[in-house]
Amino acid sequence: MTDRLAIGAADVLLVVDVQNDFCPGGGLAVPRGHEVAPIISRLAERFQNVVLTQDWHPPGHHSFASTHPGRQPFEALVLAYGAQVLWPDHCLQETTGAEFHADLRIPHAAAVIRKGFRPLIDSYSAFYENDGATPTGLVGYLRERGLTRVFVTGLAFDFCVRYSAEDACREGFSVIVVEDACRGIDIEGSVAATRRSLAAKGAVCIASDAIA
Repeated sequence: MTDRLAIGAADVLLVVDVQNDFCPGGGLAVPRGHEVAPIISRLAERFQNVVLTQDWHPPGHHSFASTHPGRQPFEALVLAYGAQVLWPDHCLQETTGAEFHADLRIPHAAAVIRKGFRPLIDSYSAFYENDGATPTGLVGYLRERGLTRVFVTGLAFDFCVRYSAEDACREGFSVIVVEDACRGIDIEGSVAATRRSLAAKGAVCIASDAIA
């Protein structure tokens, strides 16, 4: 993009899962995940509207490898709602790992969408559980407030950011992913696959310096 994007009253910054367990030293650390927190905090100063998501799992969540005897983290299973990567235990409710990273400072964020709290289904997207049908309520929240363009940031680029951006496209929002405000896990080429999928669905990837 050659022109810098101006931010207005119909824009919202969606900050996905910038939590301790997704940062170095956490239960499911995204490489260099901590680097996004100050970038996003600075970016948020330009937005009137900010929504955070928070992974919020109960103990024994069905997406944890530890819940399935003999299974290892990062193996894949087919569950009732479809394919599921099994993860190390992470973002357990009421733990330090589930807290937002200390460098994420957005005091004017108006809403926190918690996801992954249903024991039998995982939730990557900010909009829907992984069955693609159970809503989080974010679509209604954005529409009621007249927000039409979603800027997506956070962790991890190739999972929760990707699914959030794709669902936002599916719901008819204009979607921009701020790629330098994201970090990826990159399992078997998942970062490159994410870029292809987002482009195919109409989401635009930019750098934060493209925002006025």
